[in-house]
Amino acid sequence: MSTATQSGTDAANPITKLIAQLRSNPKLPLIIGGALAITLISALWLWNSAPTYRVLFSNLSDRDGGAVIASLQQMNIPYKYSDGGSAVLVEASQVHDARFRLAAQGLPKGGSVGFELMETQKFGTSQFAEQVNYQRALEGEIAQSIESIASVVTARVHLAIPKPSLFVRDQQKPSASVILTLQRGRSIDEGQVSAITHLISSSVPELNAKNVTVVDQAGNLLSSPNTNNRGLDASQLKYTHEIEQNYIRRIEAILQPIVGSGNVKAQVTADVDFTTVEKTDEKYGPNQDPNQAAVRSMQSSDSNQQGVTPPGGVPGALSNQAPNAPTAQINAPPAGATANNAQVARGPSNTRRDATTNYEVDKSIRHTQQGAGGVKRLSVAVVVNYRNAVDAKGKPTTQAIPAAELDQIKNLTREAMGFSTERGDSLNVANSQFVTNENLEPELPWWKQRDNIALGKTLGQYLLFAVIFAWLWFSVLRPLLRKHLEPPVAASTPTPAIPAVEEIKPNNVQLSAEAQERREQRLHENMQHAQTIIEQDPRLAAMVIKNWINGDKEQQ
Repeated sequence: MSTATQSGTDAANPITKLIAQLRSNPKLPLIIGGALAITLISALWLWNSAPTYRVLFSNLSDRDGGAVIASLQQMNIPYKYSDGGSAVLVEASQVHDARFRLAAQGLPKGGSVGFELMETQKFGTSQFAEQVNYQRALEGEIAQSIESIASVVTARVHLAIPKPSLFVRDQQKPSASVILTLQRGRSIDEGQVSAITHLISSSVPELNAKNVTVVDQAGNLLSSPNTNNRGLDASQLKYTHEIEQNYIRRIEAILQPIVGSGNVKAQVTADVDFTTVEKTDEKYGPNQDPNQAAVRSMQSSDSNQQGVTPPGGVPGALSNQAPNAPTAQINAPPAGATANNAQVARGPSNTRRDATTNYEVDKSIRHTQQGAGGVKRLSVAVVVNYRNAVDAKGKPTTQAIPAAELDQIKNLTREAMGFSTERGDSLNVANSQFVTNENLEPELPWWKQRDNIALGKTLGQYLLFAVIFAWLWFSVLRPLLRKHLEPPVAASTPTPAIPAVEEIKPNNVQLSAEAQERREQRLHENMQHAQTIIEQDPRLAAMVIKNWINGDKEQQ
């Protein structure tokens, strides 16, 4: 009766039924445990191989951030926030795709505003507010123009425009300052900085390019002239470097067919003259023969004076007085006196002749202008590696280049560089054995090599997963399975009183017929009861027999 009730209860309880099914099929727990293990390993693998997020845009304003997030949601691209929400992160495999697609939409627009700010002017705005809005709009337009440069990410422009004054001595010139945020790993050269300064100076009236200051995000001043101790600017240094590299390529190109590739190194130092000279000479030749010289101009003058009384008399006031007024004679002079009077009127004569002749003079004028960039002096150093050879034992070795061949290399170098003794050029050719990188850098032990370190990290991860799985199996899953797969406790099912083995064995002692009959009957009943129990619960019978066997072994 009790057995039937217990069977009905077990059948009614689904958990008990499930446990009974697990007990009846010993392979099913192993399948479930394997499935749980595979699930755990897959979860750990997915957790380890989670997608890596990279920065899509940083330092975004609230307006640009909202527009970018809305576009990412429309494109079904997962995203995250970082740096307090000022940076947007997406999966590393979708960074470039998202940037291109957002750039097609004009995002991000940046925090600067242009002249569209003037479109929202309200009626009754003061003159000061209009001036401030105009300056903000101008700064935003200049910043957007600067941001169009490839190396520049963002730009902030600050303009200092003074108020106009009627007095010249109170007038001040405007100035500007620019802060550039460059691309990571990118830089701008002096030419680009000069272009930015001239762009700003051309956008603001009366702004000189010297009053524009350009600074990058690291605080480096970019607008200062880049000069060295010799006073050369960047363009002159670049020109000098190009000249030196040109000579180096020419020297190595002429020597590599002789000594082999990688066995010659050359260095050239060029002294370049960047001074501009203008010279004008004016020379006159020596005096030539007048008969052979060309006449440039000739001038002559003649003068003749007659009847002029030479000055005479006693110096003084009387001789300086004017002559008296002439008086006409009433009576004509006698005829004999006419010739004498003509002779007296003629008096002494004075004749003068002047002549001037100008000849052409030799003259040479020479105007010489010497351009900048001429090479004043060259200093060249060439190192040639030892030649590979094989010794008498057949081992590879190196040996020096013979002197005759070294002289040939020196002559070729002279021709390649255009050696000039007048300029004072110098050349030094040396033959030495090159030191390889293997000798310079000792080999690292295997535990310090990067590849082995990376391999060790990967193996460590897998080992950690294996340890975690083993701990979960032996500490959690296996005891749990054992607990649910254990047979019911012996106390729950009343174990029939099975006689001991000694009682079943035949006894040599002579018993009475009545005692012998009772013993056989009891033995028959016990056998029937044991057979019934075995038919109902074979597992319980097997456990009893197993306990008998273990007890016999312990007694032995």
